Amino acid sequence: MRSLFGSSDNKSSTRGADASRIPRHSSGWKELLKHLRSQESLRVLDIGPTSSTNINYITNLGHSIYMANLVEEAAKPEWLIPGEAGEPAGYDVERFLVSNLNFSGRTFDVVILWDTADFLPEPLLTPVFSRIHQVMEPGGLMLAFFHATTSPETVFCRYHLTDTDVVEMQKAGNYPLLHIYSNRKIENMLSDFSTFRLFLAKDNLREVIITR
Repeated sequence: MRSLFGSSDNKSSTRGADASRIPRHSSGWKELLKHLRSQESLRVLDIGPTSSTNINYITNLGHSIYMANLVEEAAKPEWLIPGEAGEPAGYDVERFLVSNLNFSGRTFDVVILWDTADFLPEPLLTPVFSRIHQVMEPGGLMLAFFHATTSPETVFCRYHLTDTDVVEMQKAGNYPLLHIYSNRKIENMLSDFSTFRLFLAKDNLREVIITR
């Protein structure tokens, strides 16, 4: 894990970013916020571009927060393994997991995945979900977003938490959207988890609360 509690916003992930924040109603965040307010001393893993807003908000609730920006890391060429003649390059999946999802024995009560899965290369998807499952406490909750459609306005965002049922979206880089998942595909990716609850939204994002 390269970005821990107390880190400042990562400069490379904001390169070319629009500083404006767009508010968005989030039923999933509304549900997760109730949980965070009702519990004490939880460990929260925020998987996305580092937000000092999120760090301050979660710690003010009395919880600890850890950060991991998997999309930015996955875009780096250092994880690629050259393919043989005529074959595409592969990913050094295990080294990626060790470098970015190794928490030295820590486990988490809450994971906020945002829309990370939509921007990760295919070879990393199943291993990343497996590792998240491993580091979550039984009964822990995860909030994940999935794009239902794409449009020219679809961009990779930093999500900022608020004290309401709104999250603020801010462009955080020029990473391409790699996946649009059906409900069945989402179910398959989450097969190791106990339960999940899908929230319908008016925009092109589907929200899921997942229980470990």
